[in-house]
Amino acid sequence: MFKTIRKPFGYEPILTKEDIRGQTRKKKERASDWKSVLFRIWQLVDEQRGLLIMVLAFVFVSSALTLLGPLLIGKIIDHYIVPMRFDGLVGAIGLLIVIYIVLSTATYLQNFWMVGIAQQTIYRLRTNLFAHLQQLPITFFDKRQHGELMSRMTNDIENVSQTLNTSFIQVFSSILTLTGTLAVMLYLSPLLTLITMIIVPVMFTAIRWITRRTGLLYKEQQQALGELNGMIEETISGQRIVKAFSQEERVMEEFSIKSERLRQTGFWALTYSGFIPKVMNLLNNAAFAIVAGVGGLLVLKGDGLVTIGTIVIFSELARQFTRPLNDLANQLNTVLSAIAGAERVFKMMDEPIEKDDATTYADRKLIGDVSFKEVSFSYSGEEDHDTIKNMSFHVKSGETAAFVGATGAGKTTVMQLLARFYEVDQGVILIDGVPIQELPRHTLRSQMAFVLQDPFLFEAAVLENIRYGKLDATDEEVIEAAKKANAHSFITRLENGYDTVLTLDGGELSQGQRQLLSIARALVADPVILLLDEATSSIDTVTELEIQEALERLMKGRTSFVIAHRLNTVRKADIVFVLDQGNLIESGSQQELIERKGIYYDMLRQS
Repeated sequence: MFKTIRKPFGYEPILTKEDIRGQTRKKKERASDWKSVLFRIWQLVDEQRGLLIMVLAFVFVSSALTLLGPLLIGKIIDHYIVPMRFDGLVGAIGLLIVIYIVLSTATYLQNFWMVGIAQQTIYRLRTNLFAHLQQLPITFFDKRQHGELMSRMTNDIENVSQTLNTSFIQVFSSILTLTGTLAVMLYLSPLLTLITMIIVPVMFTAIRWITRRTGLLYKEQQQALGELNGMIEETISGQRIVKAFSQEERVMEEFSIKSERLRQTGFWALTYSGFIPKVMNLLNNAAFAIVAGVGGLLVLKGDGLVTIGTIVIFSELARQFTRPLNDLANQLNTVLSAIAGAERVFKMMDEPIEKDDATTYADRKLIGDVSFKEVSFSYSGEEDHDTIKNMSFHVKSGETAAFVGATGAGKTTVMQLLARFYEVDQGVILIDGVPIQELPRHTLRSQMAFVLQDPFLFEAAVLENIRYGKLDATDEEVIEAAKKANAHSFITRLENGYDTVLTLDGGELSQGQRQLLSIARALVADPVILLLDEATSSIDTVTELEIQEALERLMKGRTSFVIAHRLNTVRKADIVFVLDQGNLIESGSQQELIERKGIYYDMLRQS
């Protein structure tokens, strides 16, 4: 039944039957610290503890009434039915009706309140997780699939929500009912209680055998679901590339493999957990049969220790005794699944955030004077794989600096270091003479603007996409920025003009139109430092002239860093830096570099 699936691109295989047998014996394979997970969930309920106490009080009341009902039924049989006495029977039945009405009301209220508590708790968890994501460094997102992160935000949190909504009350109620039932059974007949207890070790043995397997399988299921979501998100985002290279069959094959892994883990998780109600029902019926048989013999014996009413009460209590065990066993599977999901959520919340202790220059207005002093950086953190190597240069305020070089030379890395998306390994970056680490990231980035090769547009109105550069910008400021960016004319031709709602990433616009909106967004931000990363590399020549004109307006009076493969787009730069494999090999004005007839001169001749 279990089989190892061929690994695509380093993909881990589904667990084999031998894996499950072996790994279920390893404690470390299960939730690494379930006590800590439960404690952290409890902390999230802090604001709702008053209401939670009310819920627990009503659970206590409903559990007590659940026991009182069968007791009253037994008393009615012994005092009224068997001796054929009808005086007071109506009152006893009326009391029984009241008990069950109060029981139903208490059950409804506790469930109603618990839903509110659960939703408020999940709201806090989801909000805290999303807020934490906004504080994580770019390196965190570089190493993870976006779909897998989305799975933690949605599937894992929803799993916790379902457990809080249903399992919390049921677990607490089952424990109370179990304790109360055992006490009443001992009071009524220690002998019948002892006989009933014979099945308990069998129950625990069966439950333990099952849950040791389901714990591992639920964790594996959550992981497989996250990986499948990641693959789906990645494929949908890159659908044009998939179709352009006719890779539909390969994508379908990879999806089938990941989906098969999820199917198998889900199948076996549900299969193993499905054993519990079957086993419990079998043992429940066995307990009922034992109590009825032994109790009947004791009644026939006629020593008065056991009455017919006692057997009726005991039969119901024996069923009630095994029912909480059944509920606990079923809920244990749900709780294990929720703990696996919560553990993944908290693991992401424990990721270290971008620390920003700098406060001295929190309100500093930048001028835009930028210096790199012997800066080295590696994405892997290994010195032998430096992307930037001992780089030093100076760009004065208001100057335009162009970076040219082959792919992988380190041009984009320079900009990412300047924006503090990554921290340098060695050396220092200075802005206006202040080390960049002493400038709060918000202070730094709020005075920068980016125009990238592939501009990103949100699923919102054109007006709001431009306003993203400055959220308090007026409509007039947005329209003025669009005019300077040469975007106003095509925007007014859209169906609803500036109120036209774009699809995600502006799929209905051309590449050039999306770039013009990106430039307008940068213009409305009014930055001190401008970062242009190959802003015209994907644009046709005619549109490039239009965009170039908009960029010149944007760069005027600002310190600008320009990356371009097309060397004619950097002809107006004040200084040109030529990079090669992370090294700065040439620098100077375009005219100076041409006169030197070095690397830049050769690049210009070949372009």
